[in-house]
This record gives sequence, C-alpha cells and structure tokens, in this order.
Amino acid sequence: MQYLLMLNTAESYFAGLSQAEVGKTMAAYGAYTQALKDAGVFRGGERLQATATATVVRAKNGKTSVLNGPYAEVKEQLGGFYLIDAPDLDAAIGWAARCPAAEHGAVEVRPIWSM
Repeated sequence: MQYLLMLNTAESYFAGLSQAEVGKTMAAYGAYTQALKDAGVFRGGERLQATATATVVRAKNGKTSVLNGPYAEVKEQLGGFYLIDAPDLDAAIGWAARCPAAEHGAVEVRPIWSM
C-alpha cells in the first residue's frame, strides 16, 4: 500500500543552523532517501519551497479566490514529502520515525486512497 509521509517542520529551523549543520542535516536526508530506495519502498519525494511562495485557491459558488502566501499561520509548515510503498501502516510508521524531519518536526503518515 502506498503512504504519503508529509514532513512538517518550522521554516525557521534551517535559518538558525550554521553551514556545517545544514550540510549535516542535508546529508541525513540524502542517507534516508537512499535507504528508502535501497529497501525498494521509495516511489517519489520532493522538498517544497517556502510557504511565502504558496498560493491558495478556493472556488465557491462559481467564484474563484486566490490568496498569495501560506494558508494559515502555524508553528510547523509542510516542507516536503515522500511517497512510499509499504506493506502496512506499521512499516510506514517505522519509515516515518527514521526520517530526519521526525527529529526536528513531525512526519504525518497518510495512506493513499487509490482511485
């Protein structure tokens, strides 16, 4: 079954790191991604640009509204995702726990609803 691992961290987290700490963190993500690939569960994943680049679109009663910027002011923002194929929720949770984002934020695990 496929699961989406949504990486939620404070955008300010990386801003407070030294260059060496950023390098170490990015290396941890690289190693994690490689572990997913080596295990054959990786289906995709990307890092997202800052919430300041977001656009929120709503269409109600035939009218479209567009809001530039993040949807809501929250402590943690969606910063990236991994799409994995795991045998069950417990396995997906195991992969989420290994993700570097779980150390400085949260990883939301959601099953994909196949259409």
